[in-house]
Amino acid sequence: MDEKRTHFGFEDIPEAEKAGRVRGVFESVASRYDLMNDLMSAGIHRVWKAAMMDWLAPRNGQRLLDVAGGTGDIAFRFLARAPEASAVVCDMTEGMLEAGKRRAEAEALSGKLDWVVGDAMALPFEDSSFDVYTISFGIRNVTDPQQSLHEAFRVLRPGGRLMVLEFSQLPVPMAQKLYDAYSFNVIPPMGQMVTGDRDSYQYLVESIRRFPDQETFLGMLRTAGFERASYRNLSMGIAALHSGWKI
Repeated sequence: MDEKRTHFGFEDIPEAEKAGRVRGVFESVASRYDLMNDLMSAGIHRVWKAAMMDWLAPRNGQRLLDVAGGTGDIAFRFLARAPEASAVVCDMTEGMLEAGKRRAEAEALSGKLDWVVGDAMALPFEDSSFDVYTISFGIRNVTDPQQSLHEAFRVLRPGGRLMVLEFSQLPVPMAQKLYDAYSFNVIPPMGQMVTGDRDSYQYLVESIRRFPDQETFLGMLRTAGFERASYRNLSMGIAALHSGWKI
């Protein structure tokens, strides 16, 4: 039987290898991941995440699952808007979660947060366990993004909401060319300088180009069962927010 294959950036690899290689990327950069986000985007990722929270409108009493949540940035923002909510951060990279735990302790939020090592394609949670599911700059690293959307639908309660923040495609070709020039010529060397790891940031840049465009990904939400699915472009489409409801 032919071995199933997938992409790791621009490289074609056996599907079974991807999760381990992605884990290696994030283990390598965990300690300086948040700093690199600020440097790569000139801080604009904070504006995008604020827009995510504005559209999501967190409410007290909700239970959030933040998948590929890493150091907990989205969960912290959610709890800042809804102090009586609770959150679970799920990530397959233990080093990222450990960095998040230290931050939670520093901000006295440990009691409202749980940290779980888990795979987005096979979440270690029961059906209908959460009110909100978020994944921010993580779904493009999943071996099978469609399967992860089906899992999101499974763990959400009826009336629950999915929101995905991910890099996307600029609809203006010249703007995309300029963005590509910045991404490929600036970000990997910056990664080398800040984290000592050029290859991981080369992969991250390439992985953005392999991710489906806004309309294609919207169709994937609908295939997973989400209704009232829609998206909003951020910064002309450098990133996009996709939203869907489990009705």
